[in-house]
Amino acid sequence: MTRTVIQALVSHWRRHWLQLATLLIGIALATGLWSAVQAINTEARASYQRASDQLALGLFDELRDPTGPISLDRYVVLRRAGWQVAAVLEGPLRIAGRTVQVMGVDMVAYPALPAMTQMEQSDTPPDPADVLTAPGRLLAKPDLAALLNAHPNLPPILESDAVPPDLILTDIGVAEILLDKPGQISRLIVLPDQPRDVPPLSEITPELQRIEASTQLNAERLTDSFHLNLTAFGLLSFAVGLFIVHGTVGLAMAQRRAMIRTMRALGVSMRRLVWTITAELALLALIGGTLGLILGFFLAGALLPDVAATLRGLYGAPVDGQINLQPQWALAGLAMALVGTLLASGQALYRLSRMPLLTGAGLQAWRVSGSNHLTTGLIGFGLIVGGFAVGHIADSLVAGFAMVGGVLTGSALILPYLLSLALSTFQHRAKGPLAQWIWADMQAQLPGLSLALMALLLALAANIGVGTMVSSFRLTFVGWLDQRLTSELYVTATDNQQGQQIAEWLDPQVDAVLPIRSVELTHETGPLFLYGVVDHQAYRDHWPLIASSDGVWDRVLAGEAILINEQLARRGNLWPGDELTLRDGHTLTISGVYSDYGNPTGQAIVSMPQLDRIAPGADTRRFGIRLSPAAATEMAQTLRDRFGLPRQAVVQQAAMKAQSLAIFDKTFVVTSALNVLTLGVAGFAILTSLLTLWTQRLPQIAPVWALGLTRAQLARLELLRSVLLAALTAVLALPLGLVLAWALLAVINVQAFGWRLPMFLFPMDWIYLFLLTLLAALVAAALPALRLLRLPPSDLLRVFANER
Repeated sequence: MTRTVIQALVSHWRRHWLQLATLLIGIALATGLWSAVQAINTEARASYQRASDQLALGLFDELRDPTGPISLDRYVVLRRAGWQVAAVLEGPLRIAGRTVQVMGVDMVAYPALPAMTQMEQSDTPPDPADVLTAPGRLLAKPDLAALLNAHPNLPPILESDAVPPDLILTDIGVAEILLDKPGQISRLIVLPDQPRDVPPLSEITPELQRIEASTQLNAERLTDSFHLNLTAFGLLSFAVGLFIVHGTVGLAMAQRRAMIRTMRALGVSMRRLVWTITAELALLALIGGTLGLILGFFLAGALLPDVAATLRGLYGAPVDGQINLQPQWALAGLAMALVGTLLASGQALYRLSRMPLLTGAGLQAWRVSGSNHLTTGLIGFGLIVGGFAVGHIADSLVAGFAMVGGVLTGSALILPYLLSLALSTFQHRAKGPLAQWIWADMQAQLPGLSLALMALLLALAANIGVGTMVSSFRLTFVGWLDQRLTSELYVTATDNQQGQQIAEWLDPQVDAVLPIRSVELTHETGPLFLYGVVDHQAYRDHWPLIASSDGVWDRVLAGEAILINEQLARRGNLWPGDELTLRDGHTLTISGVYSDYGNPTGQAIVSMPQLDRIAPGADTRRFGIRLSPAAATEMAQTLRDRFGLPRQAVVQQAAMKAQSLAIFDKTFVVTSALNVLTLGVAGFAILTSLLTLWTQRLPQIAPVWALGLTRAQLARLELLRSVLLAALTAVLALPLGLVLAWALLAVINVQAFGWRLPMFLFPMDWIYLFLLTLLAALVAAALPALRLLRLPPSDLLRVFANER
């Protein structure tokens, strides 16, 4: 019996092969977009973990000097006192236009690293003396090693796969030479086995801060919000793809009603039918999911390099630019395809299980029994209200996404009711029988097209919302750069002595020399970078304050108050009038909060004398130079020649802005790509709905044709119907998209990154998207219209001969 049932069900797909292809493509598109995002996230997190394992990051407590590098004599004092510590020196190195990170470790004391173990166990291990003495050895990944080998002045290169990308691992003595930091130490690793009788750190090195391993910020924690945003956009794309699945399965169930009624009459139980159809859908889900995994793999491979560049630029996170097939995201993609297909088919399966034996056959009977736009609209309204309520009550990133999900889902459910209301209004106001029939026909076809129009609504809202967010962010970011980067040149000296020489030489030749000095402190909200500034009008005129008290700059420069960035303000709920404790005995009143886009950590600004009191001895190596823009290029080259500075040590304002904007643009490559793909999926959903409903259109078209309308006129009306429905959906998508943009800027962005952005409107972008939507609807309806144009008159006449 089961075999016969399967044969009968398969015969439906043989007759409706286009419907089968639509179902598989819908599952593949939904799974492909979702799995691409998961592949990117999984590969990035795997890179973070590999880097942590390869460099033993986050495993040991660390000692840091908040004023800057640790001096060599402090290290000697600790070692002589019996403390088991290992020195680390880190810093960027520019080679052939590429910035890489150099990490020098004490090869004798530092815990065994995979790269060193691999080097020792190789077929030709280097002599330990060669590694520890000049010129030393550099360990790097093969692609970076090829670049380094082209520079004859560097020590010999050893290739190793156990080193993170864009990082050179070497002995600390070699790193001192490469980075030109003799006698400096970035941090000290506190080894786990310490003697019991060692003196306390507060007695021998009170200026050093001990940072526990559990409190150290790693790349994965810094980038959690970025990956959560990617996941949310992937989930939206997945949901849009499932609309295709839902519509196709519902149509297949409607067309199978006569077959199912016949099998029930022949003795097949409803239980057997439901389980067989469920197994059929599960098999199709696995086939479509496999196709989606292949699509997602190639899509992730195309997008990962830009994501890797973004993560390195914003967070300094080591990410490989190549995708690897990971079992976890592949299995998760298949599971999502299976669960998503069954969820999308749940309503159809439920209605099938409740179908009476003596029920009517055909699509119209199936639609009438389940068509209730008002009920669906009320459910949608409840979801919108619930979403806003959750977003208002709970103050978290998850609550923000729950609010966005409720609003989007509720709006999609309300759409059929609003469209039905609009079409009914147009029908009542229409003059002439043909116009009234056009509006009535669109209303009659609305149940079959509603799911595709829901997908279009979500895709358009996502495009408007994300586009508004990105454009608002870019406009704000450009203005913010103009405010923050006021100096025409930015100079970085090799050490404090050279910095003093540069400042003294520049002072009589330029308008102003603005020192850029900072130290890293610890705070309950995470790392806190404290900057000192001098009294100059540029800060008063241009610094981007978003909240301030009276006399903000006078109080800060007098040493009475402090400025903090928006990230610190929101994380610690600190605003003008509150107090901020920096170190013991140093508590200042907050007089202002400033925007600080692109920075994941807390930051604060005090006067330069106050910085020297809080953290004496901070480096004086970086300067902002105010001078005539026309003289900036010549002065930059003069500084390089006179003081032997590398090219990257003297940067012009325009170059910094261009680099910042390039990083910004790369940041949103993935979300923009997902937007375009989601809109494409929605357009495909309209096409598939029109094609699958084609055979059901003849009973409505034949009487109008018989009354005198030509097939060419009917074909044009088909195109008009599709365009009008898409236009109405686009009009309704505009307010939804603006609500989504507000949620992203005022809720999601604040919770994810710690800053809030102003919202700007871009009507020209809406017009462009509206025209693109009309074009997509026109293209989607072209094939059904062409079929109607070429339809033989005999097929239309046959409608009157058949019982309907």
